[in-house]
Amino acid sequence: MTGILNDLQPVEVWKYFEKLSQIPRGSGNEQEVSNYLVAFAKKHGLDYVQDAALNVVIKKPASSGYENSPAVILQGHMDMVCEKNKDSEHDFTKDPLKLRIVDDMIYATGTTLGADNGIAVAMGLAVLASKQYLHPAIELVVTTSEETGMDGVIALEPSHVDGRILINIDSEEEGTLLVSCAGGVTARTSIPAVWEATTDTTLIPYAIKVRGLKGGHSGMEIDKERGNANKLMGRTLMSVLAKTDFGLVSLQGGAKHNAIPREADAVIVVREQDKAVVEQAITECGTMFAAELRTADPDVQVAFELLPALPPAMLSKEATQQVVNYLYVVVNGITSMSMDIKGLVESSLNLGVVATTKNAVEFISSIRSSVKSLKTDLYNRLVVTAQLNGGSVVSEADYPEWAYNPDSKIRTLFVNVYEKMYGKKPHITAIHAGLECGLFTEKFNGMDAISFGPNLYDVHTPNEHMSISSVQRTWEYLLEVLKNAK
Repeated sequence: MTGILNDLQPVEVWKYFEKLSQIPRGSGNEQEVSNYLVAFAKKHGLDYVQDAALNVVIKKPASSGYENSPAVILQGHMDMVCEKNKDSEHDFTKDPLKLRIVDDMIYATGTTLGADNGIAVAMGLAVLASKQYLHPAIELVVTTSEETGMDGVIALEPSHVDGRILINIDSEEEGTLLVSCAGGVTARTSIPAVWEATTDTTLIPYAIKVRGLKGGHSGMEIDKERGNANKLMGRTLMSVLAKTDFGLVSLQGGAKHNAIPREADAVIVVREQDKAVVEQAITECGTMFAAELRTADPDVQVAFELLPALPPAMLSKEATQQVVNYLYVVVNGITSMSMDIKGLVESSLNLGVVATTKNAVEFISSIRSSVKSLKTDLYNRLVVTAQLNGGSVVSEADYPEWAYNPDSKIRTLFVNVYEKMYGKKPHITAIHAGLECGLFTEKFNGMDAISFGPNLYDVHTPNEHMSISSVQRTWEYLLEVLKNAK
C-alpha cells in the first residue's frame, strides 16, 4: 500500500479504499478483488458466500440489543469503469491506481478513480471490521460487472441473502436520497463490413480525430448537453461525404457504453484531387462544433492528418454510406423529460462505443428510461435505423427500472436521522442513471431500498474525483442510521 490516505478521516474507511485502489478491478476482471473480500471475511471470522459470478456476501451478527431488529443489507459493486487519458500508460489489468490528494479531493493520476463504487465497498468493510459501532445484523453484498450490465446482481441467488432492507451506497451527491431510478438496456448494432482493395494510386489517406471533450457518466451527465465524440464524428464524415466520395478504412470511438465518449478516430481514403474540399469540410466542422459547444465543451477539437501510407483495404462505397448514415442519424441524447419530477431526464440514449472489426462496424448504445414502454420504443428505433442501413441489433444487459415505494420505512429512517443531524430535510429524488436497486426490488420480493453516497464528480472519466470531507460526513450519517435501525 502507498499510504497516501493514511492521515485522512475516517481512517478505517480510507484504509480499505486505498487497498481496493491497489487491486485491478475493471468489469470482467474481478477475480482478485472478489478473493480479497473472501480473505477479509475469513480474517474477521465472518460467514460469507462467493458465487460463480464472483459476487460476495459477507454476514455479521447484530450488536447486543439489536438481535431482534431486521437485518440490513449494505450494497455496492466491486467493479469500476476503466477510462484513461490518451497519454497514460496505465494498464488496468495489472497496475494499481496512483492516488493523489488535491485540497479536499482525491483523484487518480490519468485514470478513473474507481470511487464508483469502491467507496461503498470500503464503507461496508469498515462496518464489518469494527467492534465499536451499533447495528442490526449486517449483510454486505458486493456485486460484479455492474458497469457492464449488472450481470452480478442478475446472477445472485436469492437464497444467499436474508435481509429485505437495502442500503445501496452508489449515489454521487451528499444530502440526496435516491428512491427511484431508470431501467436500461444495451443495444449492439452491427453493419457488415465489405472490404475492397485500395489499388487506385490516386487515393490518399486521412486520419480524422475528435478530441477535447469532457465526457462523463451517461446517466448522471446526459442532461449537461456535452458533446458525444462518436456523433460529432458522424457529422464530420457526413459533411465530407456531402462534398465528395470517400472510402472508410476504420472508425473507433469511446470505450464504455455508459460513458459519454470523449474521443473518436476515423481513417478515410479520398482522391488526391479532392484534398482541398476534404480539409475544408473537416475544418468547418471543427469551427462549427466549437461554436455549438462553447459552453458545455469549450475545448472540443476536430483535427486531420495526411497519413504517410495508403491502407491496403477500405469499405465499399455502399458499406461506407451505410456506416456513415447510421452514425449520422442514430438517436442520441435526451429523448424525453419526466412530467412528474421537474428536471429529471425520463429517457435517453448514449452512443458510447464505435468499433471496426474484420467483419463489421459495431455501435453500442446505452438506453435508459424510467418508463418500460419508452425503453422498448427506443430500442425499436435503433433496430429500424440499423435495418435501413443493412445492419442488425441485439440486446444485452436488460435491467428494470426501480419504482418509487410510497411506504418505504428505510426512507423514513434516513429522513429522520438526517433532520436530527443537520436540522434540515434531505433532498429526495429519482435518478436517470441505472442502479442495482431495481433488480434487487424485482428479484427479492418485498425489498425496501434506498440509495445514498458522498460527493463524486466527473465519474467515468479520468478526471473523476471525490470529496474527502463529504466521505466523512456520509460515513457518520451511515453509522447513525444503523444505530437507529432498531
